[in-house]
Amino acid sequence: RQQSRHAGRAAVTSRYPQGHGNEDSHCEMTALFVSDLHLDASRPAATDCFLRFLAGPAHDAGTLYILGDLFEFWIGDDAGAAAAPVIAALAAASRDGQRVLVMHGNRDLLLGCEFARATGSVLLADPIVVDIAGTRTLLSHGDAWCTLDVAYQTFRAMVRRPEFQREFLAKPVTERIAVARSARMQSETEKAVKAMDIMDVTPAAVVSALAAAGVDRVIHGHTHRP
Repeated sequence: RQQSRHAGRAAVTSRYPQGHGNEDSHCEMTALFVSDLHLDASRPAATDCFLRFLAGPAHDAGTLYILGDLFEFWIGDDAGAAAAPVIAALAAASRDGQRVLVMHGNRDLLLGCEFARATGSVLLADPIVVDIAGTRTLLSHGDAWCTLDVAYQTFRAMVRRPEFQREFLAKPVTERIAVARSARMQSETEKAVKAMDIMDVTPAAVVSALAAAGVDRVIHGHTHRP
C-alpha cells in the first residue's frame, strides 16, 4: 500500500551521513522534517519563525531533515551573507549534536560545500531512501515528479547541468541576483496561468519511484500541499 506525505511548509526530507549513495542505513527514531520555507530577507517574519523553531521544537530532535527550498533563492555560497542568522542557527544545532540534513530544492540547488561546512550539515541526494522509525521511506524534493509540466522539466534539466552552474557561478554577484529575481518573477507569472494538476506531482511518477526504490512510503515537498 502506497503511503504518500507532502512535506508542504512544515515537513520534508533527508539523506545519509556520508553524503553518497542513495540509501541511508541510519535508523531515525526522533526526526523532524521541513521544506519549502523560501526564507528571504524580504520576509523577516518567516526567518524569525524558523529560528524559533530551531531553538524550540526542533532542539531535541535527533535529526532535522530539510527537503529543499529552504531559501527563496541561493545564487552561490559566496553570496549568502543575508542568510547569516539561519546559517548560525543551523551551525548551533549541529554543534549541539543534531544531524542537519539538507536536500536541494529548485530554488536553492546551488547550496554547496561551503554552506555545508558553515552549518555542519550534510547535503543529500535526491531521491534518497532512509529508515524512519523502522520504516524505509523515500524522500525527495518532489519537483522531478511534476512530469506534466514539460516546460519546467526542460528548465530543470538545463539548470542542473554542471557547465550551466559553472558559468552562472562565474558571473558577478549583482548579475546573479538579477537573473534570480527575473526567474522568480517569470515563475510566479507562469504559476498564475498553469492548472494545478500540471504543477503537482504526477501520481504515476510517484508510484514508479516507489516501485524502483522498493518502498511504500514517500515524503516530499515542492507542491506546498498537505
